[in-house]
Amino acid sequence: MASLTGVNKSLIVFAALVVVLAGIKSASVIIIPFILAAFIAIVCNPLIKFFARYGIPKSIAVMLVVLIIVGLGVSLGGLVGQSVNDFSQQLPQYKAKLQEDFVWLVDLASQYNILINKDQIISMFDPGKMVDVATNMLTGLGGVMANMFLIILTVVFMLFEGPMLRNKIHAALKDPDNKMKQIDRFLESINSYLAIKTLVSLGTGTIAAFYLWILDVDYFVLWGVLAFMFNYIPNIGSIIAAVPAVLLALITQGPLIAGLVGAGYLTINTVMGNIIEPKFMGKGLGLSTLVVFLSLIFWGWLLGTVGMLLSVPLTMIVKIALEASEEGKWVATMLGSGEKIERD
Repeated sequence: MASLTGVNKSLIVFAALVVVLAGIKSASVIIIPFILAAFIAIVCNPLIKFFARYGIPKSIAVMLVVLIIVGLGVSLGGLVGQSVNDFSQQLPQYKAKLQEDFVWLVDLASQYNILINKDQIISMFDPGKMVDVATNMLTGLGGVMANMFLIILTVVFMLFEGPMLRNKIHAALKDPDNKMKQIDRFLESINSYLAIKTLVSLGTGTIAAFYLWILDVDYFVLWGVLAFMFNYIPNIGSIIAAVPAVLLALITQGPLIAGLVGAGYLTINTVMGNIIEPKFMGKGLGLSTLVVFLSLIFWGWLLGTVGMLLSVPLTMIVKIALEASEEGKWVATMLGSGEKIERD
C-alpha cells in the first residue's frame, strides 16, 4: 500500500512538472525577458554595491548602471545591425555558391573512386543550413532584445527591490537563515560564473574578430560578436560560431584561408576554453559535463536562444533548489559532477 502511494505521488509530481513546463513554453514570450532581466540584475548588483562604497545614492547608482547597459546595447546594436542586414541580403548568393562548392567536392571524390550520390547527400546534408543555424539564433536573440525597454524597466525594479528581499525571506520562511545561505550561495555562484564567462567570451570574440580582420574575411565584426555571444553556450557554442566564418572564407577566399580560419578558431577556443577559463573558474560549478550538454538541449527547447545562453546558470538554480529538499537531494546528486563522491 505504501509503495502504491509512492507511485501515485510520483505520477502526480511528474504530471505537475509536465503542466508547468507546458505553461512556461506557451508563456515564453513573457518569461524570457523576465529571466534575462533577472540575470542582468544579478550581474549588475555588485556594481551597485561598488558605487555604494563611495557614498553614491542608490537611485543615482541604478541610473548609472542603466545608462551603461543602454550605452552598451545601443553601441553593439549599431555596430552589428548593418553587418547583419548586409549579410542577410547576400545570404542567398552565399548559399548558392556554397552548394556549388559542395557539389565540386563530391565530383572530386568520384575521381578517386569514392562514389557518392549527389542528390541523396545534398538532401541529407545541406551546408547552407549550417549557416542558417547561426543566423537564426542571432535573429532570435535580436527578437528578444526588441523588448529592451521592458527588460531595462524590470532590471531597475529588481535592483531597487534587492535589499528588501532578505527581509521578505525572513518574514516568509520558517528557516530563513538556512534559505539565505542557499540564496547567497546561488548568487555567488551565478555572479562568479557570469563574470568569468563574460570576460572569457569578450576575449574570445575580440581575438577572433582581430584574427579574421588580418585574414581579410568579410563581416569580421559580426563574427567576433557571434563568437562572444555563442561562447556562453557550453560545448557546442564555439563550434556554431566558427561555422559561418569558415564557410564564408571558403566561398570568398578559397580552401586555404578557410583552413586558416578553422585552425585559428580551434586554437583560440582551446586556449580560452581549456586553459584560461578553467584557471579562473576552476570546478566550482558542480555540474557534470553530460548534464551541461543535456541542459543546453533542454533549455534551448524550452526558452530558445536565451535558454541556450543561460543553460548552465538555470541548471545551477534547479540543482541548488533540489539540494534544499530532502526528496530532491538524490536528483541534485545525479546532476552533480561526482567529485565529492570520488573523494569520499
